Amino acid sequence: MPDLDIRDIHILRGPNIWANYPVLEAWVDLGGLNDASSEEVPGFNARLKSWLPGMIEHRCSEGVRGGFFQRLDRGTYPAHVLEHVTLELQTLAGHKVGYGKARHTCVDGLYKVIVRYIDEAVGEACLRSARELLLAAYTGKEFDVKAEVERLQQIVDRNALGPSTTAMVDAARERGIPWRRLQEGRSLIQFGQGAKQRKIWTAETDRTGAIAEYIAQNKDLTRSTLKAAGVPVPEGRTVSDPEDAWDAAQDIGIPVVVKPLDANHGRGVFIDLETKEQVVESYHEALKEGSAVMVEKFIPGVDHRLLVVGSQMIAASRGDPAIVVGDGRQTIVELIESQLNSDPRRGELETCPWDKIDTVKWDPVILRDLQSQGYQTDSIPRDGERVMVARFANWAIDITDDVHPTVRANVVIAAQSAGLDICGVDVVCVDISRPLEEQGGAIVEINASPGLLMHLKPAVGKVRPVGEAIIDMMFAPGEDGRIPVIGVTGTHGKTTTVRLIAHLMEATGKFIGVASSDGVRFGNRVSKALAGDRIAGSHGVLTHPWTELAVCEAGSESILLEGMGFDRCHIAVVLNVGTEELGFAYIDTVEQMAKVKRCVVDIVLPTGTAVLNADDPHVAAMAEYCKGRVLYVTRDPANAVVVAHRANGGGAVVLREGVICIAEGPDERALCPLAEAGIPTSGPFEFHTENVLASVGAAAAFGLEDQAIIERLRSFDVRS
Repeated sequence: MPDLDIRDIHILRGPNIWANYPVLEAWVDLGGLNDASSEEVPGFNARLKSWLPGMIEHRCSEGVRGGFFQRLDRGTYPAHVLEHVTLELQTLAGHKVGYGKARHTCVDGLYKVIVRYIDEAVGEACLRSARELLLAAYTGKEFDVKAEVERLQQIVDRNALGPSTTAMVDAARERGIPWRRLQEGRSLIQFGQGAKQRKIWTAETDRTGAIAEYIAQNKDLTRSTLKAAGVPVPEGRTVSDPEDAWDAAQDIGIPVVVKPLDANHGRGVFIDLETKEQVVESYHEALKEGSAVMVEKFIPGVDHRLLVVGSQMIAASRGDPAIVVGDGRQTIVELIESQLNSDPRRGELETCPWDKIDTVKWDPVILRDLQSQGYQTDSIPRDGERVMVARFANWAIDITDDVHPTVRANVVIAAQSAGLDICGVDVVCVDISRPLEEQGGAIVEINASPGLLMHLKPAVGKVRPVGEAIIDMMFAPGEDGRIPVIGVTGTHGKTTTVRLIAHLMEATGKFIGVASSDGVRFGNRVSKALAGDRIAGSHGVLTHPWTELAVCEAGSESILLEGMGFDRCHIAVVLNVGTEELGFAYIDTVEQMAKVKRCVVDIVLPTGTAVLNADDPHVAAMAEYCKGRVLYVTRDPANAVVVAHRANGGGAVVLREGVICIAEGPDERALCPLAEAGIPTSGPFEFHTENVLASVGAAAAFGLEDQAIIERLRSFDVRS
């Protein structure tokens, strides 16, 4: 058996027994390293510290900087080290995480290693890299940490959410709005649940219309639309061939801009053209980037990108040209590499605010600009001579506070005229702090799904809250995008209780989504999907656009292997904790299983309620972990836990002489006889009693009127 054998990896995407956020749980067999304490392996600690010096920041159980290194020096086991190395590799790859655990199982040498992750593909890759690094450290072999971190960073770039999407996710999390990635490798996110959900794809929302995008993509249509709305735009038109382009340039007046009708990112845009030769050559290059070509009046000034979200201008950035300074020795190519591409702010990763300038496959626009200045790529500028290399290379100079109020108004009008809820507006003018009209400035383009990085990570100036602005546009103040979620768990009786709760809740008139081991049900339509008690069942219910209330079963297998299917719930119902499920996933005691079942209680909202079976001591003890209200259910009105709870003003559902009663503190009111419920509860079906009491408790906690509960109880058909 290999050492540090990763037998299995479970991605716990929802709240779980370790944390209320996603973690990775690996089952690791230490093999021959089971007894390898870190201080006893020659050179191990020194190698590990030299390879990963950043782990000096890991406080570990010591609670102080350097705590983990202290544990290494005293001696610790490989599973614990694997945990910390995995966390550190994630941090080095760009995903800073700090939570981890390593716990032994009942099997000698087999451990569960738990680490938090931001992206599951990155987390798993870091775990496997950590194993290889540790094996090298234990055996005294070489390990190229730098190369491995670079490989992991590439995985981050391919798989993880980009900075723009992350900004929106962080803003949603801050407001308590649930979110879920809908496709791995894509920045497609659902915010909110069911009927209250919204979706985004980077800087594009589910309400960004196709018509608006078409207007923004067609630059001639953009110009005419904005002109009709009274927004200053350059004079121009679409041209049919090179001769027509020169005719248009003469009609408009030299100098002009030649650009594709429908390209983006500044591709194929040639500015400040004065001769026929320049116009004709630029026409051919621009046509390579789009379906047609436009000629516009050249607007002198500086390029600016202004971001509009909803009805407000949120941020603005200035685009300065990239310039190299000659030294009399280096060619322009060499100067670009040494003075521009060496800047850490330039790179191919999404986290870099500026792109590197490609000196192999040259942009024709750059070549044209160099030529207009009298240079070729192999020219050697004189010492101190400044050469403009790229006009649009240095976005990320924040100038939000400088924008004139009339310019703000113009860009909002431009975005709304096209119908874009999120819009990047390109403005050319000499001074952004003055009205465009008085200086001959103009709006030259609008962009759907604009880049946000320049505002989130400006090279110069303030970071702007663009993620918050987008979330605030989608969700009004006070809204969190949540629908009521009722989670049900227990060792037995879960599915019947889910069915009864859903039946009771139909009295609300809401569209109900149900996920249980019966399958998934949307309203009256039953899906044939199996294992609805798994995480996919809850996700399906919460993704359905009509769901107004969700009732979800949470089985122990799903909790242990996948995590909960919802991040928070309004009502948690725990029926019982038994021995029938012990042994699965190395859960060997009733106390451990109680912790599994408690997961649904751990995530009750502060405004929510945990409905707990007081007749089961393990369930009753979960009350201290509930952040909201506790409502007990019991067969025995004299149950000591319930009596004490009611004495403190707490609520309960009790069975008194065969009658279901609802209690609030010392007050108690009769609901109806248990025998009137449409489910057998006597003889061999006595076990259904807890199911009925818990269902009534959930309905009462939701606020259902007594009469509605009685009527729905009586009409329930256990066979349906």
